[in-house]
Amino acid sequence: KTHESLETLSRALTKLQDTLNSKLIQTSILIKNIVMKYLYCEVVIHILYFSVDVTLDPDTAHPNLTLSADGKQVRHGDTEQKLPDKPGRFDFLVSVLGKVGFSSGRFYFEVQVKGKTNWNLGVARESMNRKGDIKLIPSDGYWTVVLRNGNEYWAYAHTDVSLSLRVKPQQPGVFVDYEEGLVSFYDVESSSHIYSFTGQSFTGKLYPYFSPCLNNRGTNSIPLIITPVSYNK
Repeated sequence: KTHESLETLSRALTKLQDTLNSKLIQTSILIKNIVMKYLYCEVVIHILYFSVDVTLDPDTAHPNLTLSADGKQVRHGDTEQKLPDKPGRFDFLVSVLGKVGFSSGRFYFEVQVKGKTNWNLGVARESMNRKGDIKLIPSDGYWTVVLRNGNEYWAYAHTDVSLSLRVKPQQPGVFVDYEEGLVSFYDVESSSHIYSFTGQSFTGKLYPYFSPCLNNRGTNSIPLIITPVSYNK
């Protein structure tokens, strides 16, 4: 009986130890998440100071894109508009740039993408090619994150990087530090980091870059919307 009692006690102690270890792991993860959330908030508060007022440049917009009167929204339409074929206008990829470029310092902007199944977002070098089929990669002057098929997120680096995100970003934020060679993407609503291009070497001006992508017979007709940056995150 004494032997059986010791075995029972041993099993109970082992179970208790396993429970304690599990609780410690859960507590550690919780603390880590709280710390990461705090650090993220500190980073975002810092970034928000560099928010800029972005307006879309109609002289760069693909003829199938429709811009709102205030220059804050862009959607793809089925009808190609008769527009002057200016050197700065995209003629194949349904894209548009912001009006103002930046050649130094830091800047940040946010875009609402809720309800869309495809989009491209990021920054582009002023001297990049805008005609014909374009590769959205850094060596060609583009630093972008994209959504495909409603749930596939990619960073178009030198090799495509598949992004595993906890939640679907509804309002991505884009932060650029020109001197540091940094382009970072954040999910504003979930307070999480999406992807960063680091160690980049920028030359000339960088412009905010947007593509609502094709409307796909109405399934992707919702516009990209440049949103005012809120300081109450």
